[in-house]
Amino acid sequence: MSARSGLRSSRLGAFLGFLGMSAIAGVLATVAVTPAIALTGLAASNSTGMFENLPEYLKVGNIPEKTTIFAHQTIDGVDQNVPIASFFAENRESVGWDQVSQFAKDAALAAEDPRYYEHGGVDPIGVVRAAVLNVLGGGNIQGASTITQQYVKNVLVAQATGLATEAERDAAYEEATKVGFDRKLREMRLAIALEKQFTKDEILLGYLNIALFGGRTYGIQAASIRYYGVNATDLTLAQAASLLAIVNNPQKFRLDQPDDPENGAANGYAANLERRDYILGNMLEEKKIDQAQYDEAIATPIQPNVQPVVSGCTTAGSAGFFCDYVVNTIKNDPVFGASAEERYQSFIRGGFDVYTTLDLDLQGEAQAAVDRNVPKFLDGVDIGAAGTAVQAGTGAIRVMVQNKDFNDSGNAAELGPNFSALNYNTDTAYGGSTGFQAASTYKVFTLIAWLRAGHSLGEVLNVSERSWDLASFRSCTGAGGGPPWSPGNDENESGTRSVLQATARSINGGFVAMGQQLDQCDIRKAAEDLGVHPAGGGELPTNPGNILGTVTVSPLTMAAAYAGIANNGMVCSPIAIERMVKPDGTDAAIPAPNCRQGIEPEIAHAAAYALQGVITGGGTAVPSNPDDGIEHMAKTGTSDFAYQTWTTGASTRMGLSVWVGNVSGEVNLRKLELDSGQASSARHRIWRPTMAAIDAKYGGDDFPEPASQYLKGVQVEVPDVTGQTFESARSILEGAGFTAQDGGAQPSSAPAGQVIGTDPGAGATATRGTAVTVYTSSGVPAGTVVPNVVGQTASQATQVLRDAGFEDIDYAVDREAGGAVCTVSATDPGAGASVDPDDTITVFISLGNGGGNGNGNGNGNGNGRDLEDLFNNDDDEQETC
Repeated sequence: MSARSGLRSSRLGAFLGFLGMSAIAGVLATVAVTPAIALTGLAASNSTGMFENLPEYLKVGNIPEKTTIFAHQTIDGVDQNVPIASFFAENRESVGWDQVSQFAKDAALAAEDPRYYEHGGVDPIGVVRAAVLNVLGGGNIQGASTITQQYVKNVLVAQATGLATEAERDAAYEEATKVGFDRKLREMRLAIALEKQFTKDEILLGYLNIALFGGRTYGIQAASIRYYGVNATDLTLAQAASLLAIVNNPQKFRLDQPDDPENGAANGYAANLERRDYILGNMLEEKKIDQAQYDEAIATPIQPNVQPVVSGCTTAGSAGFFCDYVVNTIKNDPVFGASAEERYQSFIRGGFDVYTTLDLDLQGEAQAAVDRNVPKFLDGVDIGAAGTAVQAGTGAIRVMVQNKDFNDSGNAAELGPNFSALNYNTDTAYGGSTGFQAASTYKVFTLIAWLRAGHSLGEVLNVSERSWDLASFRSCTGAGGGPPWSPGNDENESGTRSVLQATARSINGGFVAMGQQLDQCDIRKAAEDLGVHPAGGGELPTNPGNILGTVTVSPLTMAAAYAGIANNGMVCSPIAIERMVKPDGTDAAIPAPNCRQGIEPEIAHAAAYALQGVITGGGTAVPSNPDDGIEHMAKTGTSDFAYQTWTTGASTRMGLSVWVGNVSGEVNLRKLELDSGQASSARHRIWRPTMAAIDAKYGGDDFPEPASQYLKGVQVEVPDVTGQTFESARSILEGAGFTAQDGGAQPSSAPAGQVIGTDPGAGATATRGTAVTVYTSSGVPAGTVVPNVVGQTASQATQVLRDAGFEDIDYAVDREAGGAVCTVSATDPGAGASVDPDDTITVFISLGNGGGNGNGNGNGNGNGRDLEDLFNNDDDEQETC
């Protein structure tokens, strides 16, 4: 085709377009300007068929707006909501009529639609002018859209981008922007209808609030902040004209690309400047400004003060991880939409004000405590720290801190080791990790199961380290098994302790002894009843090792559980959102609070009583105690080799869980020194000041006293097991609710190995679970050992026997014994015999001559002497004994 024929074809197309546009213009002029004529035959031409089946009204809604998240902060003694982060697909902030500079309103009209207040939504003169220029100009195709029509198009495009799924957005966007007369007709029809729904000022304001100003900046307020750092109400004439210049071609005229060769800082933003001055000229011509204002504005160079576009949780500072938890809550909860994509798109486009539970005053105190005690990173150690506080009775999350700076850009690791997007405080599904081993903080659930089974805190247990047969542990999932289990005690405790003492000192042996008497599924149920679950998902295990806390959990979960115990057993699922307000001021649906009676109040009171002993007196959590006059309960936890450490506890107002440990790797925190002290005790140095700040703001009551049955326990009569073997006695005692402890063999005439007594004795009452000491017979009668007095004089022997406890002493003459006269030759019973001290001891006295004619019992005469002679001779010449 020749150039001439091409030009002829182009001109022909333009001419036909001119005819079509002229016809449309005529119809629109009739409808817009003189609606009554539309009912006459003059308007009833074939042209009106073009409007059939077109929508009559535009529903102005679903326009993407900026969503802002707020948190609590005390300012001048008043609790206020302050913004911590904003989200948007389109950076837009709608403002009212009085919040927009008059210069901006006039510049919009001068730039786009000088006859705006004269037409009815479509400007017939403009349509004809555009058609003529398109035919005669031969250059760029001229438009004829009024501000009302542009507003319609912008609304349709914005509504398309606000749809839930990508497929829906793409289809709606294509429909709203496709080139053709049918789209133009649709816009015209909707513009005419819109003018009948709203005032001119309302439409102009809507246009200013929705227009694109380059990049993701929409609306006059966001543009004013973005390009000049001022509110829309404070724009100067030159600034207003410069901003409205961008609307004509947002990519070409934007002011945030200073290196643009055609419109950059080096050439004074030449493209924007040219368009700005054109608008200023129109404003002067339309008498919106005077000559002096025009001259001053024309002489003003374009000097933007571009502000960074801030969006997302990275702007929330120390509240970044909490902010991320809020976002994940919205993504996960069906209350906010049918799918995660729909929920998030609604969130970032919905223009919501999201009022959260976070207390920035407490957040600051807690973060400062973390920063003082745990570094953000440490060479050779992947060290982590986190703390969460959950309000008792509401579940409101008041604190959520950790030893990292939040960044979810996708390359946080590349920014530096102090950055992370992983929230140590919560579960995997909410942006967290798979959790950390709960260690001894989990023992409270064994304690609760123990109390539920009718046991008490006063029951006595053998806490010694020993091997356990795993098959002896009961579970609803079946019998256990495996090699012997030999858990150790942290301080090598042995002997017996009460449950209360075992809790205060966190003695493993005591809790294993408790768990061995329970069903493992009852321990799991106690945890589940208080909302505890693995951070990585799934069910809690029931293996015996879990008695000592091998399950991995999050600090948020544990803080909520302990808050439930402190709140009379009423546990509340953690909540982060208190209220969510739509742009029209109405409330959006949010998840309903979920508070329920997790454990029985009397069980909660007894458990809290035991946990108070952990943080007072000689308990393991004493270093965490704020000592501020408010009662607390707590439980510490240290995993094997001190890889993970915890303090979790509560006042009656707030549950607080602090974890310090290895995010990955295996470094013993007891062997690691930080600037603030030993790493394994850092949890105390964080928990203490954080809880002190909580107490100062929220206060706290004394915990209720537990019922006496949970302190002393059920009193049971000790059965009589005399005559049984030790194993039979053990079976009988355990059946009665006691444990049997071997007291060893004792001297007795009973058969060896036979039970001869217990302590407490048969018939006595003792607390169920008490260890009863069982004594068995050695087979040797009990008695006093006869000392060896052979060779001593009778008087010496008598004294020795009396000193040994024998009082009944008889004497006899031994006529056959040799040796010195009056010395002891033997005793009956003999030396070394064990006899009753009340028995008679016969002492045989030697005559010293080795012979005689006495009788067999030693009471006859020998060499003319008898006992009387020996002991009562007054003759000095006779030898006496």
